[in-house]
Amino acid sequence: MQCPTCATENPGSSKHCSQCGAPLTRTCSKCGSQNPAPSKFCHECGTSLAGESSRSSQSSATGPADQDPSVGDGERKTITVLFADIQGSMDLLESLDPEDARRLVDPALEIMVEVVRRFDGRVVQSTGDGIFALFGAPIAHGDDPQRAIYAALELQDRIRRYSDSLRESGRLPLFVRVGVNTGEVVVRSVRTDEARVEYTPIGHPTSLAARLQ
Repeated sequence: MQCPTCATENPGSSKHCSQCGAPLTRTCSKCGSQNPAPSKFCHECGTSLAGESSRSSQSSATGPADQDPSVGDGERKTITVLFADIQGSMDLLESLDPEDARRLVDPALEIMVEVVRRFDGRVVQSTGDGIFALFGAPIAHGDDPQRAIYAALELQDRIRRYSDSLRESGRLPLFVRVGVNTGEVVVRSVRTDEARVEYTPIGHPTSLAARLQ
C-alpha cells in the first residue's frame, strides 16, 4: 500500500506508514469499514469519507484516554507542561487547498500525540496545528520533567524525519516549535459536553510554555 503523504510502499496490512507515520486507512463513520487512505467514499456503503482523517486525529488527541473525569478538581500539583506547534502554520496552510493542508498536518499531529503518550504525558488540548500536554498530572512520576524533555527531543526528531520525507517527495517541509517548563499549578476538570471532560492547569507554567517556543 502506497502512503498518500510520502509515497512509501508499505505492506498491505499496515495501518500507518513505516516512513512518516501517516495513517493508511480511513474508518467509515457510518458502517465502520476500513478504507485505503486515498478513498473519498466508503467501499461498503458509499458514505463520503471527507474529513474522516481529521476527525480521527482530533479524536486521538483528545480521545478516551484523555477524557478521564476522575481527576482531583482544584488540586495543587507540580507539573511540567509541553507545548508544540507547526512553525508558520497560518502562512503555510493559507497557501494550500484545505484537503492538502489536512493531509500535511494530520500526520504531524499524530506524531506529537503518540510521542507524548509514549512518555506517559497527557494531551489536554489540540490546537489544530499543535498540542498542549501535561507531565505529572493526573498521574505523577518521579521524573516528569525528564520525560517531558525526552518527549520534546523525540518529537522534534520524528517531525524532522517526516519533514525530510515530504521534501523528498517534492512537498513543503514542516518545522515545529516546542516549549517545556515546570512549576506549581492548580489543576481542574471542566465538562465541555456530556461526553467530554477537559483537564486544565491554572498557573504560571502555562504562560511560560507559550513564551518558550
